[in-house]
Amino acid sequence: MTTYTTTTMPELLQQEVKGLSTYLVDDDYNNAIRDAQIDTGFALPLDDATYEFYWLKERAKRHLFFYLYTESAHKFKVDQINLQHRFEHYDKILKTMDDRFTAEIESRPDKFGSANPLHMFGSKIDAGFAYDHTGYDITYDDEQLVIVSPSDSD
Repeated sequence: MTTYTTTTMPELLQQEVKGLSTYLVDDDYNNAIRDAQIDTGFALPLDDATYEFYWLKERAKRHLFFYLYTESAHKFKVDQINLQHRFEHYDKILKTMDDRFTAEIESRPDKFGSANPLHMFGSKIDAGFAYDHTGYDITYDDEQLVIVSPSDSD
């Protein structure tokens, strides 16, 4: 198991995007990692055998592809078929990666960001009316609190 940091993660990304790395600069890798951390809510250092590492790496690669996509869009000319095809391929890659990430967030919302499963569903708030054992209304006494459930202490 390897632990990746902000220093070693760009090297891994360069290995994984292979020949495309000639079109990218060091700042692109650092920016992609930063953007991926914002997307996922995960921060480096991370071990390579973790769920968080996989999705941080995938989102960083997605951002690198987006940088290449925007560069291709800038150079896009109709009479140059190869640029048109490159642009379309990046577009398909980005859409596929975004669809996978969206599906993962929807199926595992507890894994991303600071989502607390306790707050993902509705809450029950009692009416707040209170009576003592003789039936006298003590609703507005200072010691009466509205019960909200579930709560962090449940």
